[in-house]
Parts: sequence; C-alpha cells; structure tokens
Amino acid sequence: MKKIIKQSEPRSLVEHRSQANANYDNYPDKDKLRESLLKEQGYICCYCMSRIKLDEMKIEHWQPQTKYISRQLDYRNLLGACMGKQGARPQNQHCDTRKGDSEITINPIEGDKNCERLIKYRPDGEIYSTDESINRDLNETLNLNLEFLKKNRKAALYVVLDQLQKKFPKTNWTANIRQKVINDLSDKDANGYYSEYCQIAIWYLKYKL
Repeated sequence: MKKIIKQSEPRSLVEHRSQANANYDNYPDKDKLRESLLKEQGYICCYCMSRIKLDEMKIEHWQPQTKYISRQLDYRNLLGACMGKQGARPQNQHCDTRKGDSEITINPIEGDKNCERLIKYRPDGEIYSTDESINRDLNETLNLNLEFLKKNRKAALYVVLDQLQKKFPKTNWTANIRQKVINDLSDKDANGYYSEYCQIAIWYLKYKL
C-alpha cells in the first residue's frame, strides 16, 4: 500500500456538492472524478497497488457512504480501487470489492497512521503489520494475501533486485545506490505512472538491505 497525497478535487465535484439534494448517486461527472483519482495515485490501486485505468476501476469510499452519508462527496474520502475480482466468490475477492461496507483502520491517505510506515512485507510477497487491527484489515477485510497478489508483489520485488544485480554484480549496494532506486520507485514516471506493487521494493531496500 502506497501513501496517497490528495490533490485538487474536480471542479464538477465542488459544484455538485453545493447543489441542493446533492449526493454521490446523482453526481453526473464520475469519469472526471476517476481521472483525478488515477492521476494522483499514479494509476495504481489504493490498496493492492495493481494497475488501474479509467474503464477498469472503482471509486472507493474509505468510510462507507452507507454509514457516513456526510462524506459521500468528500474528496478526501474517495479513492481509486481495482475491480477486486468482482463477481468471484467472496474468499477470492479483494480490495474494495471484498471490503464492501466494512470499516478499516489503515488509510492510504497521508495522516498520523502512515501506511508506508505501518505496513511491512516478506520476501514471498506477503503483506503484514505488527499492529493487530491493521493486520486484520490486510488479511481479512481487504484480503491482500491472496496467492496471486503475493506472487505479483514478489515478482515486482525481484525485478528491482535483478536490475540491481545486473548493474552491480558484486551486490555492493551502498546506501546511495539504494536511495537512488528508492527515489525512482517513489516518483511517478514521465507518464505519471507508479510501478505496480512498487512499495514492496521500496520497503525492502529501506529496511532489509
């Protein structure tokens, strides 16, 4: 999970919110909202970090709109999520699709509980936290340790490690070398994209090497 720094909300959302009887269901410009979420998130899912795009994503309410009606049009409560195996059996769903109307502790938006600091990774791609409530969010509510997600995270990690190995075959990866890779992974590319599952490699380079 990568920290999301919220940017300016779409003007159409501001204008809609000022109207009488405005709600999420009657907001007409959801594609503009999707575009804003995609750009600020670098085109990765707010939870699993898989690639998302305009026609294959969901608008997630971190605090469920069914329970927090006053926040259904609050841009700081809105995130871009993958489809999360929508239509599959519940045990195979993940991210917002699995979460539904449940509430979670961990929030990818910047704040006191920085997800990048509280979430850890194992070399096999497992995501976890030493905070019990967050660990429950990751494993049960968001179901982020499905086998294919673990494999995808592991593959993303080893792509970075293999590139380092080819460039520095003696594994003499100094702090400066590691920081350069961390900086590259932490920034969007020229097209505004983050690498899929980038945070596992960032965490590994920061804390395991």
